[in-house]
Amino acid sequence: MTFHIQHTTRYTGSEAVSVGHNEAWLTPRATGLQRLLSHSLTIIPQPSVVSTRTDAFGNTVTQFSFNQGYDALTVTAVSDIELDRPAERPASDSLAWDAVAEALQRHESAAELEACEFLFDSPRCRTHGDFAAYAAPSFAPGRPIVEALLELVERFHGDFQFDPEATTVTTPVEHVFRDRRGVCQDFAHLLISIIRSQGLAARYISGYLRTLPPPGKPRLVGADASHAWASVYCGPLGWVDVDPVLGTLVIEDHVTVAWGRDYGDVAPLKGVYIGGGSHQLQVSVDVEETAPAGE
Repeated sequence: MTFHIQHTTRYTGSEAVSVGHNEAWLTPRATGLQRLLSHSLTIIPQPSVVSTRTDAFGNTVTQFSFNQGYDALTVTAVSDIELDRPAERPASDSLAWDAVAEALQRHESAAELEACEFLFDSPRCRTHGDFAAYAAPSFAPGRPIVEALLELVERFHGDFQFDPEATTVTTPVEHVFRDRRGVCQDFAHLLISIIRSQGLAARYISGYLRTLPPPGKPRLVGADASHAWASVYCGPLGWVDVDPVLGTLVIEDHVTVAWGRDYGDVAPLKGVYIGGGSHQLQVSVDVEETAPAGE
C-alpha cells in the first residue's frame, strides 16, 4: 500500500511574534515494513535558520528559528509512504510474557538492552499498582505475550470511551484511568503505563491513521488526524504495535512518524516564542491511498 500524506499546521496570533525557536517531528521513519519514498517540509514565512538532527530515539527532527517577526506561521509536511502488511502469525506463537519480562531484567542482548529504556516511568506514563491489577486477568503466568496483549487491548477498547472533550494535553493517566474517557494520546499513554506496570517495555508511537468515510459518503480532504498508539517489546518477535482506540494489533493503515517514551518526546511541533498574544491553532491532515509506482 502507498499513501500520500499532507499535514498542515497553522498558528495565528492577536499580536506579532518577535522571536521564535521550534522543533518538528514530522518526517516519517523508515522501518522494516515502511519506506519513505519522499518528504518535504514547507515553512511560511521562511525561517532565519533551518537544520535537522537525529534525536536519541533515531527520529528525524527539523529545527527552525525566526530572528524577525511574523503574524502567522504555517508548517506543511508532505510525505509519500509505502507500507507492507506484516506477516500473519497466530497470537499463541510467541514467547511467554513473563519470560520476556525476565529477559529484559537480564538485558543480555543488544535488543533487550535497547528496549530497557522503555521499561521505566516517563513524564506522561507512570506505573501503578492499579494498572498492574487491570492487566492481570490477561497476563496469566506462561501465557504467550501477543495473545495476552491482544486480549488486553480488546478489553481496554470495551472499557474506555473516545471523548475529545474529556481531557487536555496535560491530563494525568491516573485521571484517564478513573474517568474511562479520552483521546488516542491519552489511551496510548495509559496502555503504555499498564504494560510497563507488568514489567514489560512499551513505547509511544506518533503517526497517522488512514480513515475511510461512511458507506455512500465522499472522502473529506483534510479531515484525517494525527494518531498515536503503543508498541510493545515481544522478545524474539521484536516490537509489536497495538492500537487501543481500535482495540486491535496494528496491521495496516497506520503510518509511523516517530517514537519515544511518551508524547513529550515526539510532539509534532513544539517551541518557544516571544509575543503572539492570544493564538489560534488549525490543523489539517489528509491521508490518501495512492497507486504504487509503475501502476
